[in-house]
Amino acid sequence: MSIANGIRKQADRFRLDERPMSSWARTFQAAAEELPPAPVRRVEKDGLDITMAWAIIGIFGILGLAAVYLMSLILIPITLAVVVGMILGMAAEKLSKMGVPRLANAALLSTSVAFIIFMLINSLAGPLTMLANEAPGFIDRTTQRLMPYLERIEWLHITPATFQSGPMSIDALLENTGNVLHVVTTNLTPALVQGLIFFAALLLFLASRVSLRKTIIMTFRERSQRLAAIRVINAVEQALGFYFATASLIYMALGVVMTVIAYVGGLPTPVLWGFFAFLSSFVPYLGITLMTLAVAVAGIMAHDGIVIGLIPAAAFFTVHLVMENLIFPAVMGRRLEINPFVVFLAIIFWTWMWGAVGAMLALPLSLMVMTIIDELLIEERPQPQLPK
Repeated sequence: MSIANGIRKQADRFRLDERPMSSWARTFQAAAEELPPAPVRRVEKDGLDITMAWAIIGIFGILGLAAVYLMSLILIPITLAVVVGMILGMAAEKLSKMGVPRLANAALLSTSVAFIIFMLINSLAGPLTMLANEAPGFIDRTTQRLMPYLERIEWLHITPATFQSGPMSIDALLENTGNVLHVVTTNLTPALVQGLIFFAALLLFLASRVSLRKTIIMTFRERSQRLAAIRVINAVEQALGFYFATASLIYMALGVVMTVIAYVGGLPTPVLWGFFAFLSSFVPYLGITLMTLAVAVAGIMAHDGIVIGLIPAAAFFTVHLVMENLIFPAVMGRRLEINPFVVFLAIIFWTWMWGAVGAMLALPLSLMVMTIIDELLIEERPQPQLPK
């Protein structure tokens, strides 16, 4: 049997060779064709082998998650830079078609992102400082306003003395606020380092975007695989760019509406409420919940009556509900629709892994995975043609 296999291998070598064969080679190939086909041996695996294979996959998966968690200081800004760079891919493509060099293109877009972030931080510095200065008075007014309602819930065992001594007293809350400020100050240096990594990664990603695409595509050997890679990369960039461009416009309108609601409803710093409404809308479910609760508490503090105080929260929740369920699907269509349960699980997972930044990255990462699966699993799709 080993001699027959050797004859078949040697004949295959002659068959693959494009040079003309000699009479001896032709005789050798004819003898190989007369041999019976080689038996196919199938190795059957039992349950233990399958269990071991899945156990190895699970171990590597756990190790990968641990690496992602431990390397969050570096992976968070790099992942954010890649996502932002892919969102800006359509803008970079248009600038390249206008004749702007790649390096100047990348510098222009990354500088624009840095300028927008700087302007937002600068505009929010004043309102946030004012809120920090008014924190003691705000806590005092909150306890006085909510005390009549808390006393009615007997199982809480909350009385006015609860906020005068113990862990829930004003002094204890102010001390905890100081601890929070200490934690924020301690983490300021890592945040600055992550900011520098983000802008450097964004600049380099935009500058090498085209060459990186070519490298990824050329790693595949077969033509069909390269076509699939081109299709997936283009689909991901278009999905991210279209989604966040449209979402930014819709949520910006929501922020303007929230500013008007806060101004009419008598809430302090209406512009700050509008910005928080815009930012929280990018975190599905969790953002709207926290924002509505915050507006409800601020409304109760700003007005004497509970019903009047809840009107701004009800108005914001209604407007957000209309935008998410009517305007947003009408503009986006169903081609970028994601299962709500999958998005919820992604938010919980990435919030646990990377905190607040992970919650904001959950939706774009889910959108990328959904687009990749959609492009790879659907067979009947127009195929782009590679240049010959």
